[in-house]
Formats: sequence, structure tokens, C-alpha cells
Amino acid sequence: MEVSQTNSGAEFLSAAGIDLHLEPKGPGVRAGLTDALRQAVRTGRLVPGTRLPASRTLAADLGMARSTVTECYAELVAEGWLTAQQGSGTRVAARPGPGAGGPTPPQPHRMHRRPAQGLVPGAEDFAEFPRTAWVAAARRALAAAPYDAFGYGDPLGRIELRSALAEYLARVRGVYAEPERIIISAGFHQGLGLLARALKAQGVRAVAVESYGLDLYRELLADAGLDIPALRVDADGARTGDLATLPGVGAVLLTPAHQFPTGVALAPGRRAAVLDWAHRTGGLIVEDDYDGEFRYDRQPIGALQGLDPERVAYFGTASKSLAPALRLAWMVLPKGWVPRVAAVKGPVEVTSVLDQLTFAELIASGGFDRHVRAMRQRYRRRRDQLITALAEHAPGVRVTGMAAGLQAVVELPPGTERAALRSAAQHGLLVSGLTEFRHEGLTTGSHGSDRAALVVNYSAVSDSAWPRALDTLCRIMPPGPGRRPG
Repeated sequence: MEVSQTNSGAEFLSAAGIDLHLEPKGPGVRAGLTDALRQAVRTGRLVPGTRLPASRTLAADLGMARSTVTECYAELVAEGWLTAQQGSGTRVAARPGPGAGGPTPPQPHRMHRRPAQGLVPGAEDFAEFPRTAWVAAARRALAAAPYDAFGYGDPLGRIELRSALAEYLARVRGVYAEPERIIISAGFHQGLGLLARALKAQGVRAVAVESYGLDLYRELLADAGLDIPALRVDADGARTGDLATLPGVGAVLLTPAHQFPTGVALAPGRRAAVLDWAHRTGGLIVEDDYDGEFRYDRQPIGALQGLDPERVAYFGTASKSLAPALRLAWMVLPKGWVPRVAAVKGPVEVTSVLDQLTFAELIASGGFDRHVRAMRQRYRRRRDQLITALAEHAPGVRVTGMAAGLQAVVELPPGTERAALRSAAQHGLLVSGLTEFRHEGLTTGSHGSDRAALVVNYSAVSDSAWPRALDTLCRIMPPGPGRRPG
């Protein structure tokens, strides 16, 4: 239809797969269209390079003469708002910056990139994501997916993934994991938040946490209204025998296979002690098995959950083994806790069902095992290189903790942590101090709270950047006996 001279409504134009929203208005049909296009470009709503509909298509959509659209385009080309080239069509022209007297459309937000020498925990070399295997698994998963997979999904997660995980976790981590016990979450953070709310709803007042760990998770528990008393960590892991001295604690969050960030394993006697505490009090053990697949000197320690599935809520994640961007994690719960957590989660699945199906196929095909084995070899090589380089160039420090995981603790002489961090920053190296992970409830000078150390993530950089990062790390180390400052 003809666009009236007083039309203040919106017309939706479709061409070349792109929808254009215009509000033509003005004293005439051509003038109204010209002004609407000019305004869309001026405000940056149509960014430089956007292809416009062909004049014939636009004329048909608006019910006006093609010559009217052609004249409109020609005027805007002459003014510099548009460009027209044979074979490329009509596009929005690049605009000069403010200093040249023209408008500058809003530019897309650019995320700051982490420096190439970043060795902080939590980052991985994302170039190692198995793209080829993932795409192949996605293709197979989509071909086999039932029609109901394209709906809103089961809030517990797709049965295909829960079944694949049940088999994998039993085989690799010793977890007793029936599919009915598993709930998929959008990362560990969301899963822990769901469990925290369920604990609060059951009357739990406090969740004990390890004296070293991520403040992100301590804050999450506190935000749920839970107290977070600290269990001190030493060379044998968390002192779980101290749970009896902490009043009101109804659950405890542990990293028993590989304590984060100190890198020690929970000793057998302390594993038994926390299980005894759970039996005696009815408390819940929350096991964060964030990097359980990555043990380098021998077979990984089995999950605590396998010893008592009705007292342990087991958490795992794809963030360390694949990539955080997948937002895939899982919890294996005692039977009585499944409906409680499901009620908190609600009726709608928030994790991508297609990614769940793809991950299930990657596990079932053996592709996930192959990827983990390859990464295990790579990380073991990195850790060995770290130990060798520090022993040669920085005899005043030592690497502590198990041969496992994605990071290592580099013990420093007392009182040198801050100086080492300042030196690292001056050399363009991002690294974390152990103090960063200490529970605020620990006072300076209390057991283990005055350690000076760096937490070095040797998985965080590419193979090409690793030698330089390692060299820089050695140069910022405090001087040892017979060693000059770097």
C-alpha cells in the first residue's frame, strides 16, 4: 500500500535476510522515506556496511513506485550516507569521526583481553577446545535427537546426558550415579546456588568451608543466608575433625581429591572423620570434584561420594576439562535431596539442551576420554617444566601439592608474597598470591594463614606463550642463596 504523508507507524522491511524497522514520515512519500533512512544511519541503528533492500524489493514492500526508492537511494548516496557499487548493492557508508565534522555511530563493546602471560587460576588455554570432535558429536546428536528435544526440556537435564554421565562417573571417578540422582546445572556456580537455597529451606544455618578457596563461592553461600565458618587446611587437607566444634553446621563444602588452591588431598583419616560427622549429625557433605580427572603421578583418588552416596552431594563440571562457555555442570545427589533441589530449580531447563545432547554423544563415543587423556599429558608436561625451571633458576622457592590439577603452589620465603606480586605486575605477568584465597575469618599468624606463596595456573597460556611466561615467572622470584635478583 502507499505510505501516507502522515504515517507515524512502523513498517517492517525484509531483504537479504535482514529485517529493517523504519518509520517514514514527512511532507511527501520520498521525503519521508529519505528522512527515515537518514535518521537510522545517523543514530547508528544501521551500522556501516549494512546492506539495504534492492530498490525493486523495497518498492514492493512499501507499495510505492520503484523510481521513488531509486531517487531516495541516489540522494542519500550523493549526501554520503550510502554507497552503491555494481554487484555489491546499496550499503550504509562508513562515517567520519567527530574531528572530521560527521556523526560517529556507536561502536560495538570490546571485551578486554587477558594478557598472554596470565597465569591466574580459573583461566585455561581455550585454543585446546576440541572443536572438530565437538562439531562431529553435535552433528550425530542432532541427527539422532527425538522431536521432544527441541522443547523446553526436563529441568533435571536430558536423560541422554544424565545416563552418559552416570556411566562415565562410575567408571572414572568411582561415583555411585544413577541417572535419577543427577541434575544438570548451568555451571558449578548455579548448581551450588540451587543447593544452598535448598539447604536454607531445610533449616540449615551454616555451611563449613575450607580456609582456602574461592571467595566467589563463599559469597554465594553467604548471600543465601548461610553462615560460612572456616575449616583450617594443612598438609592433610581440611581438618574435618574440627566440624564437631562448629555449632549449627548442617553441611560442609570440600575439595577432597585436590584441595583448591593448596593442592593437597584429604587424608584417609579425615575422609573417614567427615563421613562419621555426616552420619552422626545428619549433615550433608558437598564434594566439589572440579579437576578430578587430572592426576599425573598415579590413578586419581576416588570420589568421596562413592563411600556414602546418601551423605554426599557430588559436583562435577565441564569447565576445566572442556570450556566454561558450555555452562555445563552436574550434581549427583542423595535420593532425598533430588526433589528438594529440583523444586528450587523450577520447571524450566536453563542449560542448552543441544549442548547437553552433544556432550552426551561426546562421552558415549569416547571422544571425551580421548580429549581428557591428551590434556592430562599436556598439563603434566607443563607442571614438570615448571618444577624444573624453578629448581634451576629460583632455588629459594619450591612447588608444593600433588602432581595434579591445572595449577601449582609455589612456596616463597616468608614475607615475600607482596613483593613477588608487584614484580610480576611490573613484568606484565598476571599471577595470584595464596593470600587472595584465604578465608576472611582467619587472623594473621593463625595456623597456616601467614604462608607466602603464588598460585600458578600452568594451563592458562598457549604452547607458544608458555616458555616466555615461565621465564618471566622465574625472573620475578625472590633471590635465593647465591642468586642475584632478576
